[in-house]
Amino acid sequence: MSISTVSIGKLQRGLSAWLNRAAYGRERIIVSSHGKPKAAVISIEDLRLLEDLEDAQAAREALAEYESGETVPWEQVKAELAQRRVSSVPD
Repeated sequence: MSISTVSIGKLQRGLSAWLNRAAYGRERIIVSSHGKPKAAVISIEDLRLLEDLEDAQAAREALAEYESGETVPWEQVKAELAQRRVSSVPD
C-alpha cells in the first residue's frame, strides 16, 4: 500500500483518477493545502477498518470503566430518562 500527496488544485483537476487510485489501487492519498496536510482520501475498505478499530477502542475503554466501577446503574439511567421525559412535556 502506498501513500501519495496531492494538492487540492491537482486533486480537483483529476478527482476521478485520484478516487480510483484510492478505491482500486489501495493507495492512500494525503490532500494538502499550501504544503500542509489537510485531509486524506482512502478506500472504503480502509474506512471500514478504521471504524472497526475505533469500535474496538471504545469497547476497551468501556470495559476498563466498567471494571474500575465508573459506571451508572441501569435503573438510575432509566429513572433519569423518565424524569427528563416528564419535565420536557409541555403543560
